[in-house]
Amino acid sequence: MSTQTQTSVFAQHIHEGLSQYPKRLSSRYFYDAKGSELFRQIMRMESYYLTDAEYEIFENYRADLLEQFAPDGNDFQLIEFGAGDGLKTRLLLEHFLQAGAKFEYLPIDISGDALAKLTAGLEKDFPKLNIKPLEAEYFSALEQLEQQKEQKRKVVLFLGSNLGNFQHEQAVSFLKGLRSHLNKGDLLLIGLDLKKEPAVVLEAYNDKEGITKAFNLNLLERINRELGGNFDLESFDHWETYDPLSGETRSYIISKRKQRVWIEALQEAYQFEAWEPIWTELSQKYDFRMIESLAQASGFKLSEYYQDQREYFVDAIWEAV
Repeated sequence: MSTQTQTSVFAQHIHEGLSQYPKRLSSRYFYDAKGSELFRQIMRMESYYLTDAEYEIFENYRADLLEQFAPDGNDFQLIEFGAGDGLKTRLLLEHFLQAGAKFEYLPIDISGDALAKLTAGLEKDFPKLNIKPLEAEYFSALEQLEQQKEQKRKVVLFLGSNLGNFQHEQAVSFLKGLRSHLNKGDLLLIGLDLKKEPAVVLEAYNDKEGITKAFNLNLLERINRELGGNFDLESFDHWETYDPLSGETRSYIISKRKQRVWIEALQEAYQFEAWEPIWTELSQKYDFRMIESLAQASGFKLSEYYQDQREYFVDAIWEAV
């Protein structure tokens, strides 16, 4: 996708989000260069337990995971949705290579730059790794793999509780779409954040250092930079909520006063009332009843799961049925 097209899509989505009531902007636009750096800082925070919990699971259970993926030592395809910098996946790759596993690693991302950086780093550190990056949307890449004559077991990695960004109906739709591109017996390793003490959840998304606030408000900065907006960041705040019943953690940007914001690229002004929210992100937390229900509703069965010592997070293996 060209830079001009990306800007046009960004502008369209911003207009749609700020024109509706209540206002909503997608968290997918958090991750420009500055936003990605802020998120890396978030992942290093002690209060942001998700990364450390999943890393711990991979450290402790990498041998078990390989046994689940290839119990008979057969070839398999390790397919990762949105690999990022590959921090956690490297633990698995290193162990699988040392164990002599027969597999190929296929990271999928829409960002060619991100894939190029990931590939270069992995080829340097693991010269024997058979890596085949795919620059495409997730399901488009799976369609390409379906055309291959030789069908190996597919093991899809969807880590970091990324499914939690979807509302329930969207999650089921996404998972059903994924299942439609898999064969019976293929696997999905899915990372899911579990329900826990509400204070622990809130601290992870509303840190005292203000990094998560900066991460959210950077979206307004990005609109200013790329679309000629005149958002006054001092007039907006970040707010976080957690509902222990539904497991929904929601992030908002709040207008602290009545104001009007002009966006040059859209030739449009947008009105904000005092304390009006913009919903920016959903981070769903799960219990095991919800996880099993999701698996069954989308054509999988829960085969195995692994947790960190604090039982904050789970990596579950779902088998396509």
